[in-house]
Amino acid sequence: MVRPLHAVDVSVEAPEAVAPSPGASVPIAGVTPGASMAIAGVNPGASAASADVNKDARTAVLLGLIAAGCVALWFLPLPIDPLAHKALAVGAFMIAAWMTQVLDHGIAGILGCFLFWMLGIVRFDIAFSGFADTSAWFLFGAVCFGMMAGQSGLARRLAYLVMRTVGHSYPRLLLGLILSDFLLTAVVPSGIARVVIMAAIAMGLVDAFGVGKGSNIARGMFIILTYTATIFDKMLIAGASSITARGAIERFGGVNVLWSQWALAYLPCDIIVMIVAWRLTLWMYPPESATLPGGAEYLRKELRAMGSWSVREKKAAALMALAVGLWVTDFLHNIPPPMIGLGVGLLAIMPRIGVLDTEDVRRINFLPIFFVAAAVSLSNVLVQTKALDVLTSTLFQWLQPHISTTWASTFVLYWAAFAYHILIGNEIAMLSTSLPLLMNFAKQNAIDPLTLGMIWTFGAGAKIFMYESAVLVVGYSYGYFDSKDLLKIGALLSIVACVILMLLVPLYWPLIGIGG
Repeated sequence: MVRPLHAVDVSVEAPEAVAPSPGASVPIAGVTPGASMAIAGVNPGASAASADVNKDARTAVLLGLIAAGCVALWFLPLPIDPLAHKALAVGAFMIAAWMTQVLDHGIAGILGCFLFWMLGIVRFDIAFSGFADTSAWFLFGAVCFGMMAGQSGLARRLAYLVMRTVGHSYPRLLLGLILSDFLLTAVVPSGIARVVIMAAIAMGLVDAFGVGKGSNIARGMFIILTYTATIFDKMLIAGASSITARGAIERFGGVNVLWSQWALAYLPCDIIVMIVAWRLTLWMYPPESATLPGGAEYLRKELRAMGSWSVREKKAAALMALAVGLWVTDFLHNIPPPMIGLGVGLLAIMPRIGVLDTEDVRRINFLPIFFVAAAVSLSNVLVQTKALDVLTSTLFQWLQPHISTTWASTFVLYWAAFAYHILIGNEIAMLSTSLPLLMNFAKQNAIDPLTLGMIWTFGAGAKIFMYESAVLVVGYSYGYFDSKDLLKIGALLSIVACVILMLLVPLYWPLIGIGG
């Protein structure tokens, strides 16, 4: 049976009955706009379907090329253990899929874990060990935090209060976010936790400016507060990675590592990076509106309109205050930050206590959580099969001849750490396996272990891909920026950080007792 003309599926809705503007085409009487387009031979639905088919074809080709390259690596004769050889081949597939985004990060990660298990490389409990790691479930708690702050209205209220104090211009608010991110590093020992706290305010700011997730204002704020959180973790001995590095430097390097000396060594870098990050964000993501529409009067009006704090807002504020309080006082109770984050996130879902319900949980996108778990699983598999030893020994065989002068050592170590971190997405695994070899090399060649260890640790803070840090995945999970934003900001700030470090190491560090 022939379908009636007005029943043709189209993606363009019919406009309301209004007077046409000058120069506008007038619909033919009795024919819907979608139908007139079909008569003209243009079918938006068919065009969209054709574009989807082309995209699927390109994806399939790229996926086939990646798979073919990894199969070639599988059968390539290498003088290493067969199990490590196979693990490297599957690991290469996962990393290539993440870097090219040929598949969703979470799906590519699960596929890689499955291949580790299916191909008999490791047992199931090792292949999927990342799903029992704290990082993935810390992310779940972080997602619950974001929903709690957004849906309760707390994020919007906090944003108005911040703007009333700092000012309502976008540049000042952006600088305030970056500075707050840095200051929180000393008291909140987790990059994920800091992103969660700052994201609650940033979400409200985006809403207050009246822009969407794809706007320059939203992308700029979220990408920079997320990326700087990963850098600041290396400039202070606060995050898990810098704490791991400190322990390895002391144990294998035989030197004392002081919190104050570490912080003082990177203080000029902190200041310069914050200023550069601020200006870079303003340049790359020029705001749609330089100031909040309506200014101070708008803030007062909106705060009055919100009225007194609702019960849901008070509950959300109490839960977030509980989490922040526990994070800040971890030196007293020693409760791990992931346990606090996940515990408070789950508490937010409990009946009559929290501010979320089961339907809210059903709407959570679990693929970023799977992605983090898969990245941890990859590191665990590489350790279990000794493939990580192969990578580490190969790296240092190449690296050792290039470590000579201070300038050359700084440049080579920084970018070697940068490249090695791309291969080993998990920072803890990357630092814990490589620092012992680096410390032994420093002692054998009469080079200051503290200098080499600090440069290497700082190099791990430079990132351009999402899978390199759970902190980046947390920021990404809010949906305000994409992988291209991370690649651009990460590449530029990595170069800036390298230049700063090459000046600090030979000129400034000897003045405070490091190297020389």
